[in-house]
Amino acid sequence: MASKLPYVNLPGGMVKILEKVRQAQTPERFTGDFLQTKLGFRGGNYQQFVPLAKKLGLLETDGRPTDIYKSFRNDGTTKAAMAQALRIGYKELFERNEHADALRKEDFKGLIVEVTGLDSKNRVVHLICSTFESLAKIADFDAKPIPGREAEHKEEGGPARHEEPQSELDLSLSYTINLVLPKSDDPAVFTAIFKSLRENLLRK
Repeated sequence: MASKLPYVNLPGGMVKILEKVRQAQTPERFTGDFLQTKLGFRGGNYQQFVPLAKKLGLLETDGRPTDIYKSFRNDGTTKAAMAQALRIGYKELFERNEHADALRKEDFKGLIVEVTGLDSKNRVVHLICSTFESLAKIADFDAKPIPGREAEHKEEGGPARHEEPQSELDLSLSYTINLVLPKSDDPAVFTAIFKSLRENLLRK
């Protein structure tokens, strides 16, 4: 089973980037170029930040900063925003245990093994643990939820948006008719069969 839980090769580097994110202006699009030229992170491992941030709900799929990103830059909601981002990125863990953030290290690792199906000694399991652990240090899971911020997150990376339910039910049905024709050389027989079909089954 392929793991959907976020992880990077350099968890500590992600925290350094987030520190710079709080200091820099919010860009229209957060791209690899912004990461290198504006924030000064040029190494290959640092490039993992952009896809990680999308999985955490900090960035839209096109790189636009989300409300959670903006809340993270606010000193008063930084830790609450990061806790919310972790609940989004590691949704599967929190669905299994709503207090996943408070588990002992071995229990947390066991939860990852349960969700991913990977062996406990697999390097990916270690990286998932390390990534979550590093980011959790700058999060406050006991903080009050940020008003007006969506806690759900679409799988493709963008924050979920509220959709109005359809007011009317529009159903379209189709069916298949298997017709066994009799053996006959009389055209009138087939004419009668298809006329009956048209009048009784195919009429709208």
